[in-house]
Amino acid sequence: MNQGFERKRLDRIQPGLNGMDTLLRGCGIELSDAQLDLLWKFHKFLRARNPELNLTRIHNFANIVYKHYVDSIYPAVLTDLPSPLLDLGSGGGFPGIPLKIYKPGLKLILAESRGKRIDFLCSVVQELGLEGVEIVGRKIGPGYTVSVPGIISRAVLSIPETLEIVKGCIAPGGLVILMKGPGCTDELTEAHKRFGGDYELIEDRAYSLPNTSHRRRLVIFTRKRASSSQSVDQGPVVRTVESSDNPTFKFLKKLSESRGIKKAGRTLVSGEKLVDELLQKHPELCEYWITMGKGMPAPGRLPSNMEVVELPSRLFRVLDTFGTGFPMICAMVPPLSQWSPEEGFPEGCSVLVPFQDPENMGAVIRSAAAFGAAQVIVMAEGANPFHPKAVRVSAGAVFSVRLRSGVPVDGLPPDLPLIALSAEGEDIRNVDFPQAFGLLVGAEGPGLPDTFRKHAIGFPMAGGIESLNAAVAASLALYEWAGRKRG
Repeated sequence: MNQGFERKRLDRIQPGLNGMDTLLRGCGIELSDAQLDLLWKFHKFLRARNPELNLTRIHNFANIVYKHYVDSIYPAVLTDLPSPLLDLGSGGGFPGIPLKIYKPGLKLILAESRGKRIDFLCSVVQELGLEGVEIVGRKIGPGYTVSVPGIISRAVLSIPETLEIVKGCIAPGGLVILMKGPGCTDELTEAHKRFGGDYELIEDRAYSLPNTSHRRRLVIFTRKRASSSQSVDQGPVVRTVESSDNPTFKFLKKLSESRGIKKAGRTLVSGEKLVDELLQKHPELCEYWITMGKGMPAPGRLPSNMEVVELPSRLFRVLDTFGTGFPMICAMVPPLSQWSPEEGFPEGCSVLVPFQDPENMGAVIRSAAAFGAAQVIVMAEGANPFHPKAVRVSAGAVFSVRLRSGVPVDGLPPDLPLIALSAEGEDIRNVDFPQAFGLLVGAEGPGLPDTFRKHAIGFPMAGGIESLNAAVAASLALYEWAGRKRG
């Protein structure tokens, strides 16, 4: 097709829902009204966040539709996709989000390691109400061993690099679907030399996106068998650290503070019971087994994606701030999706927590888990829920409760269905709980803003006691709500 003619034709398409529909139908992609609305909503969300996050360098409307949406959807037109399907390096949600909209029944795993893009993907899934979508906030490598039947990627890595990265998680008989440009023959040759015993090339299809000159190539491998590195258990990688100047030790030391946790997306978990439960319930989050020399070996059940860090006693005690003497785990922090007042609350009790003390934060998260709260919203003033103190006091509940990031307390609109707790509030026994509401507890010290204090509830107490500890008050309120719910 003549490039000048194509550009002139594309420029005539007016940006909008109808224009998107026209372009998609011209490529043989027909969406229902509901699907088209979702894709348009995603498009607007992408454009709104692009100046901040640099999600795409394409600005022409028609080119965005062709090079992002049509290109992402077209593998599902050309072949059957396995489910669940892991989108390797999803970035701005490509190809995963358009594929999910086109194939609503597809179970999708979005893998992305960059913090701001993880937040973006969480927001997209929430805003679009997509079900059956999981977000893995980490890099996928040979040590990632959560088995999946299908992987798709349109990242810039070469074919051999991609096959190496996914060898730990693609199931035998699973498909690795690679969206490539036309010039990847040399990559295929190298892949056959390096991985001919592990993967079989089952499809190599050259095509162009309809009505465009964009040439593409769909390359599909199937996993033949486990690689030799997996078939022989060589044990975990062991790092022996002797100096406080060691980069690994410096990295781990920073995880005792909220700033380091936020930057690294990692936290330290200590205590025999808590460490054991984390290994059993969330092995995919466990990254390092941190031990004091060779006298505290890793257990045989250690996930294959974990590494062992051996520290001398003087360095181990620096990290072991609780003095447990038991090996610790460096764990990945699950991403928190953003909550906004406009979305309101789901059925049940949502706990809004502005606590600045990480131990109070951990205590209320533990109570929220115990009494079946729908979610915990960590307000902007709140402590990091993955601070080691919060993790320990929560007894690991931070890894299982649905946690969200919230706005500042003074940004809450007064018309939200909120029940606020205050020492001078009305007796909680006389209050009816709505079907869906937020439970707001004042921060330590300043308490509640005046807007919410005038309609607050509280607990009758003996004379001489002004107030309860904030976390205790929240736990009592949750107990009262849960009891009435059961009744």
